[in-house]
Amino acid sequence: MCAASKLGLVEWKVAASDEAVGLQRAWDLVAARPGAARLCVLRGDRVLLDRWKGCHRDDLFITFSVSKPFVALCVHLLADRGLLDLDDPVAAHWPAYARNGKESITIRHVLTHRAGVPMSSGSFAGDVLAMADWDRSVRLAERARPRWPVGQVPAYHVLSYGFILGELVRRVSGRPVEEFLAGELVDPLGLPDLRLGLPAAWWSRRVPLRAGHPSEVGRRVLFNRRGTRRAVIPAAGISTTARDLALFYRMLLNGGEGDGRRVLPAAAIDAARRESCDGELDRTIQRKVRWGHGFQLGGGSRAMGQTASREAFGHNGSSICNAWCDPSRDLVFAYTTNLALPRREAVAHQQAVSDAVIASCV
Repeated sequence: MCAASKLGLVEWKVAASDEAVGLQRAWDLVAARPGAARLCVLRGDRVLLDRWKGCHRDDLFITFSVSKPFVALCVHLLADRGLLDLDDPVAAHWPAYARNGKESITIRHVLTHRAGVPMSSGSFAGDVLAMADWDRSVRLAERARPRWPVGQVPAYHVLSYGFILGELVRRVSGRPVEEFLAGELVDPLGLPDLRLGLPAAWWSRRVPLRAGHPSEVGRRVLFNRRGTRRAVIPAAGISTTARDLALFYRMLLNGGEGDGRRVLPAAAIDAARRESCDGELDRTIQRKVRWGHGFQLGGGSRAMGQTASREAFGHNGSSICNAWCDPSRDLVFAYTTNLALPRREAVAHQQAVSDAVIASCV
């Protein structure tokens, strides 16, 4: 049985409807750009749009920070099982993390980007240079010093987020985070094309990153390296198709249920969506945001669209990829691309595509 059937979609077939016709505007925006892309939109049990260009149907895109909610949901699942509490200090499960004034940082602080350690090494470049080496990244997290008092301000934890939460999952569950995610959330849903860290056997299916501006050449070189694509980078390293990404979010809208079983308690999803910040200036990205406990929230993420409902939740991935869902519209949006552009141009495109989808489904 295909994954679509397991999640309640009778078959993976694009619906013939007024909404589907209206989505042509969204696809025109996608098609007008260079590079590879795939856009998938679901509403309820219907596939409104699933189109791709510059790639094959099952080619795999690296999703950057679209990855963050996956590791966050692993933590929420452990909390639901009583194996940790979100208000536990991280050091209660990982004693070495208490070094250099971090003994009061709780799991909740990390989930909400309020731990005060947005860069483990003290710089973004330092974190990037270490990200393909799990042990080195964990050691950097242990040695990090808070830049702001714990809990005081939101400051987006670009890469440190994933290594702190991922190491926590490993210590509490006894399994590496990539194995826990696959075994507990991905495989039970029958999603064959979603992995944290690109398996060696999937290398030929990767979509190489493309630089759409000279400023993005360094990122293209780095993320096209075999060592980077295959590394376990929980905040930025999931490779997948837009289809599997959309089906995962469909499960979230379905209260955590798929394949006739509940893979996530509804309470865990609600906890991840719970607002932690609304309108405060994020000190890393220097703009006002709405954070949940693992998700970006509608009304605070431009990539979700100017017309996004405040009920919407998801995560943007460097404005290269984007995924969100909206319970008020029963709508799922998954957009994977391989085109890296300067932030302003990239965000404007993501916003336009999201708004075009929303406009077609009012």
